[in-house]
Amino acid sequence: MKKILISALTLLSLNVNSAFAEQPPAEALLHQMNEASQQLSYELSYILIKKNSIEPLLYRHAQNESRQLAHLIYLSGPVREVIRRGDEVSYIEPGVEPFTIESGKMVAPTIPLLNTNIDTLSEHYDFITVGRAREAGTACQVVRVVPKDGLRYSYVLWVDEKTNLPLRADLVDRDGEVLEQYRTISYSVNDQIEGVLSGLNDVQLPEVLSLPKGNVKEAVWNVGWIPTGFEPKELNRYRMAVTDRMVESQMYTDGLFSFSVYVSDSDDNSLKGQLVRQGRRTLHSFVKGSAEISIVGDIPPATAKRIAQSVSFDNSKLSDSDGKAATQ
Repeated sequence: MKKILISALTLLSLNVNSAFAEQPPAEALLHQMNEASQQLSYELSYILIKKNSIEPLLYRHAQNESRQLAHLIYLSGPVREVIRRGDEVSYIEPGVEPFTIESGKMVAPTIPLLNTNIDTLSEHYDFITVGRAREAGTACQVVRVVPKDGLRYSYVLWVDEKTNLPLRADLVDRDGEVLEQYRTISYSVNDQIEGVLSGLNDVQLPEVLSLPKGNVKEAVWNVGWIPTGFEPKELNRYRMAVTDRMVESQMYTDGLFSFSVYVSDSDDNSLKGQLVRQGRRTLHSFVKGSAEISIVGDIPPATAKRIAQSVSFDNSKLSDSDGKAATQ
């Protein structure tokens, strides 16, 4: 009897050790999460909690005929929806004509790191397994996504152990303050959701817009410093409808966060030395010579300020009849 008891305890010990050994490291878990979020048919009911608001949302996803279908619905207030059919995303919002653009990603409050390139992020972020916790009534693995340079925000993710779907995400600043929370209330994974979403293929949605390409080949200004990993997108120039000022802008993204640089001629309405953070969004604007420089994006205030101060101007290109921003 004693030998049987010892054998049973030994077997139990081996099983427990094996279970811990089989737990995937944080990066592997995020890969599994990303794959599950793109392959499974599922529905997430969650709330987005900000400092002064709570937004209830419903997100459905399925694979249909080798392309992804997704539908995000805002559950309170005026009707707002975002629909994805493969590489086409349609936006339906009050006061705006519905429109469709060619994109593989929704610009909407979906739970973070869905459809994100984990390998690219691993170059600039550390993935740290924190342990196990419970969210939406189920056991989860908790993972921190932390910038290696300390110049960006962090995420803490709760990943369902059964389905590998993300059930919660906290956006955290460098001081540990939670800026936003995505918290799933209920969820479902079943093939019937594909049948529901397949109806999106028959919905009449606006034709894909032909978005203009960047209309500026070369700017008179240059951003001397940005955090490693942020890549510039197209440079644009346009005239502000209210002030009639000409503005040049360029967006930068690292695949998780983004910010934009705006440069224009200064005037009496220019914001001189303003630095404001509201939730995840930072606005820093100041006047340099005769130009107003503004940084707007999902980055900490100190990072935005450093980017803005690095902007310099090429004096040999300042004379421009179109009204480019200038500096002394």
